[in-house]
Amino acid sequence: MLHSEHPQKLEPALYVVATPIGNLRDITLRALDVLAMADVVAAEDTRNTAHLLTHHGISANRLMAVHQHNERGAAEKIIALLHAGQSVAFVSDAGTPAVSDPGALLVKAVLEEGLRVIPIPGASAAIVALSASGMTEPHFLFYGFLPNKSAARRTMLQTLANYPFTLVFYEAPHRILDCVADLCTVLGGERQIILAREITKLFETIHSCRLSEAEAWLLADSNQQRGEFVLLVSGAVPQPGLHAETLNTLSLLLDELPLKQAVQLAAKITGANRNELYQSALQLKKPNTDDNPDQCTDDA
Repeated sequence: MLHSEHPQKLEPALYVVATPIGNLRDITLRALDVLAMADVVAAEDTRNTAHLLTHHGISANRLMAVHQHNERGAAEKIIALLHAGQSVAFVSDAGTPAVSDPGALLVKAVLEEGLRVIPIPGASAAIVALSASGMTEPHFLFYGFLPNKSAARRTMLQTLANYPFTLVFYEAPHRILDCVADLCTVLGGERQIILAREITKLFETIHSCRLSEAEAWLLADSNQQRGEFVLLVSGAVPQPGLHAETLNTLSLLLDELPLKQAVQLAAKITGANRNELYQSALQLKKPNTDDNPDQCTDDA
């Protein structure tokens, strides 16, 4: 099914094609043209992509597999195809390839070979969730998937705790409860969280609450623990007089040093006022649950 008035052969290049994250109609006309005309369609899962192509009346007999376990080897084959004058369309299972998905190594290898990479834009779960979140902060930080283990996850969240941006994470259903508990413990229960699950699918849910309320909401209905999640957490409120980078440096030093030493070293590194650093250090050292009726549940 071609949608160009004058379809023509694609120039030799790697076309990075965004595909639907759920609803199969969420695909651009240009993406359909490229998928129909490409000499080869490289796919993270050929079965999923065959279903998408068939749904849109496109032949699925030009598929090759490119996933996290064979990406380096597949890149060599694709580069050979490009040198031979072939066009290759690359798709992941859903959304925009190479964004918390396979594809980055392939794109890097093609670029290093001096060959052309052409992006075909479309759906991205992070951007779709942001658009429906109601978050008003002008900036966001896309992190993707946090570490699987709780200790590593909390350590990483500590490095993000003082950024004044909306934080955007992806999470799998079997980790959602543990992840939300760690977010609450590290970032504090007062922050807003948007839990966006099954975006564009039949059971799409976009729920807003405080972090202290998120775990109870998930536990109240086991169905809300299913599907793929995008989590959006409001950013830190900057302390007057100190930049987020300064607070982040102070927080990291407090993890390793006594308060006084951490403040002294932070003052030397950042040039910030020592008294302001000291007051901020006292706040950072204060447990999140002190005098707070919205305590985070933590059985760790």
